[in-house]
Amino acid sequence: MDEPLEANPSVDNDPHSVDLNRSVANRIFWFISGLISMIVGLIGIPVPGLPTTPLMILAAACFARSNQRFYDWIINNKLFGHHVKNYREGKGIPKKIKPIILLTLWTFVLFAVLVAIPDSAPMVSKYTTLILAVIGTLFILRIPGFEEA
Repeated sequence: MDEPLEANPSVDNDPHSVDLNRSVANRIFWFISGLISMIVGLIGIPVPGLPTTPLMILAAACFARSNQRFYDWIINNKLFGHHVKNYREGKGIPKKIKPIILLTLWTFVLFAVLVAIPDSAPMVSKYTTLILAVIGTLFILRIPGFEEA
């Protein structure tokens, strides 16, 4: 039977240390996944409705398994780094931001369902959009909130 890998103490204690104790193929997979998430997240900065921060959180999680330099760039970024850092440290989302996130989410979802998705489209597209919005809402509500200083 295979022996379990020993835990890397620096990774266990510091959420910002990258765990490079992986195969090259595994690191390449996580790096490419992080790169795709980061690129789509960067496109989301000027494009309304395309979420930047959740994609950067995903990219940071991928880079935490593959590349310290890219991970550091994300968590030190002036636009979204502090949000990613708070999430990675387990603090969550500032309490005053949650209602704004949910209002924005539902504004775009209702716009999509009532206006953007044509009536000629299969109804499953509207139902799927609403179901995904409910799942997203539940996920956001489950993330811890904290008071900003």
